[in-house]
Amino acid sequence: MAAGGAFVMLALAVVLIKTLPLDAELRAILLGWASPPVLRVMKVINYAGDWRVLLPGTLLLLGLSTRARAQWWLWSALMVSAPLAETAFKQLIARARPEDPSFGFPSGHATAAGAFCGAVLYLAEGIPNRGLRLAVRVAAFLAALLVGVARVMLRAHWPSDTVAGVALGLALAAVAALVASAQAPLRGR
Repeated sequence: MAAGGAFVMLALAVVLIKTLPLDAELRAILLGWASPPVLRVMKVINYAGDWRVLLPGTLLLLGLSTRARAQWWLWSALMVSAPLAETAFKQLIARARPEDPSFGFPSGHATAAGAFCGAVLYLAEGIPNRGLRLAVRVAAFLAALLVGVARVMLRAHWPSDTVAGVALGLALAAVAALVASAQAPLRGR
């Protein structure tokens, strides 16, 4: 639930301050690293937060994980609720993007990547090999983090938009994991 707390704190800060002091500095640093080869890589990474990658990713997760398949409705609901929550918060908070008047807080790509990452973090517990389980979890977390970096480098968001998006996605995944854990004993009856 730390992710939920982080999201709430960032949302309150953005409502009160609009552009956070570190946002401009961190954005400038990331844009400074945005050479043409780096931007080409970031454009590819950006797709990891897009539904056209996350839908097949979710289907693959359901196919590979018996834990996910047992509660397919829950993990599917997570991936549908993440963009709905993100859109609602965008309208509620109404903060403009750095170079566009459309609303950007929280980042939709980062929210979706965070939700998927959170599902993978929870469902990876079913991987019997400890090393593989750790590798899957690290890869999922890095993917969500890199989606956030890509969104900033591609000039779509402030850093706090992406951090808040990942936090929101992880918080939603944590709720799904709590529901999954609570229902696990019921399946055994």
